Amino acid sequence: MTDPRYLAVKLLDKTFGSCSYSNIQLDSGLKNSGLDDRGKKLCSAIYYGVIERRITLDHIIGGLSSRPIAKLDSIVLNILRCGVYQISYMDSVPDNAAVNESVALAKKFRKTSASGMVNAVLRNFIRGGKALILPKDSLKALSVKYSVPEEMAAELAKNYGSEAAEKFLAASLEKSVTYLRRNTTICTEEEFVAALGDIKAERLTDCCYAAESGDVTATEAFRKGFFHVQGLASQLCCEALAPTEQDRVLDICAAPGGKTFTMAELMKGKGEIYAFDLHEKRAELIRRGAERLHLKNIKAAAGDATKFNPDLPKFTKILCDVPCSGLGVIGSKPEIKYKNISDFAGLPDIQYKIVCNALNYLEAGGTLVYSTCTVRRAENEEVCERLLRDHPEVEAVELPEMLGESFGTMALLMPPKFGSGFFIAKFRKK
Repeated sequence: MTDPRYLAVKLLDKTFGSCSYSNIQLDSGLKNSGLDDRGKKLCSAIYYGVIERRITLDHIIGGLSSRPIAKLDSIVLNILRCGVYQISYMDSVPDNAAVNESVALAKKFRKTSASGMVNAVLRNFIRGGKALILPKDSLKALSVKYSVPEEMAAELAKNYGSEAAEKFLAASLEKSVTYLRRNTTICTEEEFVAALGDIKAERLTDCCYAAESGDVTATEAFRKGFFHVQGLASQLCCEALAPTEQDRVLDICAAPGGKTFTMAELMKGKGEIYAFDLHEKRAELIRRGAERLHLKNIKAAAGDATKFNPDLPKFTKILCDVPCSGLGVIGSKPEIKYKNISDFAGLPDIQYKIVCNALNYLEAGGTLVYSTCTVRRAENEEVCERLLRDHPEVEAVELPEMLGESFGTMALLMPPKFGSGFFIAKFRKK
C-alpha cells in the first residue's frame, strides 16, 4: 500500500512543476493508490494544505535552512513543506511523528544525504515554538500570513482597502463549505433530507443548503437528481436574473451547468433555456447533468460566446457568466492565487466582447446579468462601466436583496457570508 505522505509529496512535486489543477492531480493520484479512506484523507489534507499555505511554509523554511529555498531539491523542499504544515496546522499529527515521517520520506525518495537537514530544520522549528515571524513591511506580512503573492495582496488592498483585503484573504483560508441546490421540480425538502442519509444539511435559503463533510455524490439524493452542487453566490446570481416559465433564457457561457440547472428549476422545468459553451465536450456535461436532474427545458450545444449566431432567437433574459481569473474561489482552488496578475491582463477585453455579443440576442425590455467569480475591479465594475458608456440602449437595474443586504445595481459578494468572492451586475435593454 502507498504511504499517504509519500503520495502527497509526489503529487505536490508534479503540481508545482506543471502548474496543473490540484483536483485533477489529486483524483488521478488517489485513484490507483491502494490507500484506504483514512490514508486518502491524510494525503488530501496534506496535499491541499501545502498548496494553500505554500508561501507561508516557504517563509518558515527559508528562515531555518542554511541553503536558499531556490537551491533546494524540489522533492526535499516538498518534504519540508509537508513536515512544517503538519507541525503548524494539523493537531491530529504529533510533532515527533511529523519529523520522523519526513526523515523517512527523504530516504524513501533516495535523498538520504538530505535526511539530516530535514531533521534539523523541523526540530529547530519545534524548538523555536513553531513561530511564524512576519516581515516588518505590511504588504510582505500580508503575503506571508495569508500565503498570497505580494502583487495580488497589493491589488486587493488598492481596490478595497487593507482591512477588506485582509478579511477576504483570511476567509479564503477557512474550511470550504459544500453548498447544495435542491431540485424543486422533483422533490420536497423532506424527501431531499431523507435521501441524503447520514449527511446533514443546513438550509440557508429556500433551496440552498450547506452540507456537512461527506461524499454527497454517493447519496441516494444525488442518484435521484434531488440536488446539484453549486456555490451559494452562484445560486444568488441566478435568483438575481429571476427567470420564470414565461421566459426564453440564454446562458451564454454555461459549462459545467450549475447555473443553467438552477435557472431551469426556477422556471419550474418549463419555458426554454439555451446553454452554450465553447467545446462540445463541455456542452455534453450540461446535457448529462440535465438528464440526471430530469430537467427537460434545457437545450445545450457548443457555441462561441464572442461570435454572433444569426440562427438563434431573441431572449427575454440572459446570463453572461464570463470566463475570469477566478480569484473569488481561491478558498476551494488555492493554486489560482499563485498565478501572475499579468496573466489576467487580456480578460477584461474578452469579457467585454462576450457581454456585447450577448446584447445582440436580448429583446427590448429584456434583462441581462453579468457575473464573475473574481474580486478584481478590472474584470467587474470596470467592464460594466464600459458597457454603460458604450451602449446607451442599456441601463443598470437594481439588484434584489441578497441574504438581507442591498447592493444597488452592482454587487461584490464576499466570503464568509456569501461562501466565495463573486460579482453580479444587472442590466436592461431599453
